[in-house]
Amino acid sequence: MTHHRFSIVFVCTGNICRSPAAQLLTRHLLDKKLNLADARRFTVSSAATDGPTGARMHPLSGAELAPWGLADAVCAFRSRRLDSATVTGADLVLTAERRHRRQVVELRPDLLGKTFCLREMARLLDGAAPPPVTMDPVGRARFLVAAARQRRGASHYVTAADDGIPDPIGLPLGAHRVAVTAIAETVNVFVGLLGEIEPPG
Repeated sequence: MTHHRFSIVFVCTGNICRSPAAQLLTRHLLDKKLNLADARRFTVSSAATDGPTGARMHPLSGAELAPWGLADAVCAFRSRRLDSATVTGADLVLTAERRHRRQVVELRPDLLGKTFCLREMARLLDGAAPPPVTMDPVGRARFLVAAARQRRGASHYVTAADDGIPDPIGLPLGAHRVAVTAIAETVNVFVGLLGEIEPPG
């Protein structure tokens, strides 16, 4: 039953830097912290608002995932385009920037309450009450989405830059490192509320 599963979709412009990094890191963290049966109840994917289908992950962003032991996952990754089907059944859509969030909601207005910028989600969950320990992982994930949705209207104003993760495409390694580091920090907020997460290495 879909109620017993939880689907996360990450969205960025080209689906070769930011959203695949978020996808692969989240999958890794879930697999590390949950037992196998619970981890497999979570589906994690990603998509591009404007990019080719079937492209490999950018080598500089991919290299930043090496400390996590994700080289094989980086090699296997292929990009895909955002359409209605890619977010059908999504329980949470996390985007790199506000414009991506807007594009998701324009495509699927029913996902308004489930679509957040990555940094927005982390900000909204900061200081929120943690899920009850009696909840199973999927129940806790749903609790966190509801908590973020509830806090969204009550949060203080932040700029688009505050919510966004800068696109490193066309920039040197340092920009990819900054982006992947920011992504790791934000997904750790969500996944970390499901249990303890240890850093790579």
